[in-house]
Amino acid sequence: MAADDEQQEAAAPARPSSTPRALLWTAASVPLPGITHLRMGRRTGGALILLAYLGGLALLGWGVYALGAGESNALASMAGLAASSQWLLQAMVVVFVAAVVWIAVVVHSWVITRPPGGSRGLRLGSGAVVALLVLSIAVPSAYALHAGYTTYQTVGDVFGGEEDGLPHDESDPWDGAERMNVLLLGADSGENRYGVRTDTMMVASIDAETGDTVLVGLPRNLENAQFPEGSALAERYPEPQGFDQLLNDVYQTVADEPGELATNDGVRDPAAHTLKEVIGYNLNLDVEYYAMVDMMGFRDLIDAVGGIEVHIDEPIPYGMQGDVLEEGDQLLDGYKALWYGRSRIGSDDYGRMGRQGCLIKYVAEQIDPTTLLTSYRDLAGATKRTLTTDIPQSKVPAFVDLAEQVTESGSMSTLQLSPPQVSTADPDWDKVQELVVEAIAAGSENGDNVPNEPEGDPSGEDSQEETEGSEEETGAPEDQEDSGEEDSGEEESTEWQDYTGLAEPSPADPGRQVGAEATDLDAICP
Repeated sequence: MAADDEQQEAAAPARPSSTPRALLWTAASVPLPGITHLRMGRRTGGALILLAYLGGLALLGWGVYALGAGESNALASMAGLAASSQWLLQAMVVVFVAAVVWIAVVVHSWVITRPPGGSRGLRLGSGAVVALLVLSIAVPSAYALHAGYTTYQTVGDVFGGEEDGLPHDESDPWDGAERMNVLLLGADSGENRYGVRTDTMMVASIDAETGDTVLVGLPRNLENAQFPEGSALAERYPEPQGFDQLLNDVYQTVADEPGELATNDGVRDPAAHTLKEVIGYNLNLDVEYYAMVDMMGFRDLIDAVGGIEVHIDEPIPYGMQGDVLEEGDQLLDGYKALWYGRSRIGSDDYGRMGRQGCLIKYVAEQIDPTTLLTSYRDLAGATKRTLTTDIPQSKVPAFVDLAEQVTESGSMSTLQLSPPQVSTADPDWDKVQELVVEAIAAGSENGDNVPNEPEGDPSGEDSQEETEGSEEETGAPEDQEDSGEEDSGEEESTEWQDYTGLAEPSPADPGRQVGAEATDLDAICP
């Protein structure tokens, strides 16, 4: 080996005649590693280094082109890979090895080009220049490794492990299911109150093939929640008294006694897991996963991606100082976006439910994988602080693909289980389940032949009777249309007027759904 090196050295071209020339050739090995070795006659090693570098550069260039060209499949794939712990570890190893080899090539380039001799000061200055060249490689590499490690930690902290007994199949990530039902929770906690209240509760039912999505919104003040038969909650709160608190109290009730009341106290968040099963039981849906975000931390997530653009039809008062979200197209930062989804001034719980559905729509439309990748540092920190979920890591790439499908080709509609559709004080859960079934069917490609509305009274109240068979707020009830009675000439009252007794034909807050049919989010969210 030593003899080969001596032969190569003897046959190699002469070293540069001066230190500045040697430094220039050493610097050339930063953008073109291997070029200095070729110049010094080390053709085999130089060619291998240069070809490996150019190959890696071509692969990186393709990735940049895919991002710049907005190729959705490539974007989704890259975002999915970024959420894979195994891929992240492999990528970090590749970056680390490439950086070490690259630095070694630069240092060796100086070793084989530096002229002998020279003063002490010249040698120290040359060493400083070479050190700067090394740092030009080490610093970006360290940044990339930090990004990978931060994301790796976030993935491990936020997403769960593998599901017991359910190995992940990439070719069929949903195990043959036609729809994925995910419970979305907004947790409201603060120093001035005890515990956590899940004031935002929505089930996102997503067609796995088309991406069509129905958001089923559950008001925080729903009463008389039913619990799965045989569960500890059902035994603790038996009928007819049942659960005497609101639906948004179920989480904290279980969190106070997870060992006694949780359906599974061995999971990461027994209270959220139990609430997922309770809501699935009441809606008669198989809710596979949940995702819960702290409402105060929600603003950090929005800030991390640069804000959300919304259109506001009428000014929305908010805060304690008389602030207002003005009408028109607005770019909301995290603080204002939080108030957009939470304000009840001049509105009510049900109007803000509609705006919360709008926020989900806007996020789905505006936060693409490119934004996620470029905002990783802030987003990772905010996500670790605010998001908990039982979605396993192996499913994350599939969810990224599904989210891309929802954004690109899927439709989004919402069903609010609120008055006048449903009586929050005494919900008819059988009727609620019928509403959910019809909303999901109408929101899918095969739902065209499903009746628009279920029969009967969805509200469960004796004081009011809902219009059936018509989505139009001004339409007459079917029993009046078919009764054969002559039109008195008076304008028929709308469903909203029947429910409220007000003169206004519809709610002033456009976010509120009126009528049993699921509403296209485009109609609620301009």
